[in-house]
Amino acid sequence: MTPGRVRFALAIGVVLLLEGLVRFGFINRFAMIPPSEMLWDLGSLLLDGGIWPAIEKTLTDVFLACAAAVVVGVVLGTLIHRWRLLRDALDPLFGAYYAIPVYAFYPLFIVIFGLGDVPQVLIGFMLGLVAVIVNTFSGLDRVPSVLVKTARIHRLGPVVTALRVSLPFAAPYIFTGVKLAVAYSFIGVIGAELIMSRTGLGYEIGYAYNNFDNAVMYPLIVFVLAVAGSVNAVFFMWEKKLLARRRR
Repeated sequence: MTPGRVRFALAIGVVLLLEGLVRFGFINRFAMIPPSEMLWDLGSLLLDGGIWPAIEKTLTDVFLACAAAVVVGVVLGTLIHRWRLLRDALDPLFGAYYAIPVYAFYPLFIVIFGLGDVPQVLIGFMLGLVAVIVNTFSGLDRVPSVLVKTARIHRLGPVVTALRVSLPFAAPYIFTGVKLAVAYSFIGVIGAELIMSRTGLGYEIGYAYNNFDNAVMYPLIVFVLAVAGSVNAVFFMWEKKLLARRRR
């Protein structure tokens, strides 16, 4: 049995377990509805159409946050990796970065940028950035010295060496950072919408929670998990193809 089938079997097992616990009264339906009803209600919400503006708003913000984190993270990671002293100085800060309560900056961002989407995108960007930088380091550390020496022999400049040699070799490791950036961007944007927003999936989930509307809250949570999981699955398959091509 392949690891993918094991993961699928475990996921199905957890869903069936939750279904049974709710159906047989071990979990109060006031606290949670069965997974089958979550899927049915999610289908109703999507067909109704009223939730689509919130979905579009959140997914757009997540995309902007993730794309910015990946681009800036790869560029900064490559530049810092070349300057050993700076990397040694910043490594402890990167290690402790996720101990910082990023949401504490949200009121400051609101003061500076207003109540629009920018503060939420910035929170998602800040959460995803360091994951990309650290994994860029990890990939560049594994670039064989012979490749770097070959680039020097051919008189390739730092930028060309990075684009044609170092970053392509480090791509599978950078993809790990991209997958983390996707997850952190979802967490950042939706968490920010929960705190202070009048639109978006985070707001809709928070509103449903405050009104004990499980028929909306749980389906939207399932939707977020499904989208984030699907995006990460695509990157995972792409990563596997890169690694398989390298082994040939």
